[in-house]
Amino acid sequence: MNNKAITPRDKDFAKWYTDVVRAANLCDYSAVKGCMIIEPNGYAIWEKMQHILDEKFKELGHVNVSMPLFIPESLLKKEGELVNGFAPEVAWVTEGGSKKLEERFAVRPTSETLFSDYYSTHVHSYKDLPKLYNQWCNVVRWESTTRPFLRTREFFWQEGHTVHATSKEAEEETLRMIKVYQWFHHEILAIPSIVGKKTEKEKFAGAEYTLTNEALMYNGVSLQSGTSHYFGQKFAKAYNETFTNKDNKLEYCYQTSWGTTTRMIGGLIMVHSDDYGLVLPPRIAPKQVVIIPIGKSDEVSNLASEFNTKLNEAGIISYIDSSDKTPGFKFADAEVNGIPLRIDVGERDLKENKLTFVRRDTREKITSDKDIDIVTYVKDMLDTIQNDMYKRAEKRMNELTFEAHNLDDIRNILNTKPGFIHAMWCGDSECEDKIKEINGCKSRCIVDEKPIDDKCVCCGKPAKYHVIWGIQY
Repeated sequence: MNNKAITPRDKDFAKWYTDVVRAANLCDYSAVKGCMIIEPNGYAIWEKMQHILDEKFKELGHVNVSMPLFIPESLLKKEGELVNGFAPEVAWVTEGGSKKLEERFAVRPTSETLFSDYYSTHVHSYKDLPKLYNQWCNVVRWESTTRPFLRTREFFWQEGHTVHATSKEAEEETLRMIKVYQWFHHEILAIPSIVGKKTEKEKFAGAEYTLTNEALMYNGVSLQSGTSHYFGQKFAKAYNETFTNKDNKLEYCYQTSWGTTTRMIGGLIMVHSDDYGLVLPPRIAPKQVVIIPIGKSDEVSNLASEFNTKLNEAGIISYIDSSDKTPGFKFADAEVNGIPLRIDVGERDLKENKLTFVRRDTREKITSDKDIDIVTYVKDMLDTIQNDMYKRAEKRMNELTFEAHNLDDIRNILNTKPGFIHAMWCGDSECEDKIKEINGCKSRCIVDEKPIDDKCVCCGKPAKYHVIWGIQY
């Protein structure tokens, strides 16, 4: 039986998702329409995401800064493609106190304009470059349809903004950062993903090109899971970001931006969780192990305390559930909240010199001798859980990856079991639009390493690109 508070996943995926979010106390709806309250369990996951990514960014030489929340309209308009791309989603401030503002302010939907304006006054020579800046902040985009973590009007993210002396350096940065997002999904979130280039129609407004990290959810719907943009000199020319190069000549900077958001929490839920609640890979779980004492003997409490101390000293985040609740309630609580591993320390087991371990991902019970090296045993089990979760997600993604050779193929796939669809494309935007008419199917990314071995899936003309298509959140 499933958790009664959670709708079965295969019955109603959308309702199941919302039920898991609520049952695990990840976030709640707020009095501000379209905005969510991130609760402690949800915020703890975001904090761990921040910590791991922030360390990686700093390893690569990036530093954190903070830009204002508001952007003057005149500043936003300097780069035409950007303002046109974001115009439908911008929230505007028109009054300050009781006075109407002379110029309205945008509540930042993204910060390219502010960084560009800053760089225009702080970069003078090639000796000032590169500048590798990142900020952790909130942004606002006035979405018409919202869903917890996936699309909300206000959300948290990080946005990296860098400037370089050469296009080569900037393009290397663009590729390096999308690879960081892919590493984070594969190694930390246990989510397989595909990296490729967005089509012209789907790229970020103002970018020369956009690289994307695309993940597939359990139900076959795609989730854009981090993007990295190469701007070339577009923003530099719009905001007059110039520097004196090594030949003592004035030149425009080369620029990038890259970011990922709290929607990764939604991805974690939709890839790994089940009808019993949240399932978290150990490397991203804020709490990795719960120890549940069963019985009130000194032996039980002493052993639970000993295990907890040893695990935490070894860097494994463990806690004892010593609440005044029944063991059954504690089991259910650990399960719905996605604690990767449970250790039951019970009087009956100890009489037989045994311990019981319960994996959250498979719900499997494992009995072992109580005199094991608890740190080594738990470390090995957490690594096994992490690897098994990735393998299951990869297997699911492969099962939901298809080939299409014409529009009927795409239509049949999307009407039966959606997923990643490999199909050739001629590069014509009219063909891209025609494919979009099929259940809102969009190009997810162009994959250069795949062969172009067929004609365009839409018009039948010679293909130029191997594209992955699919429906998206």
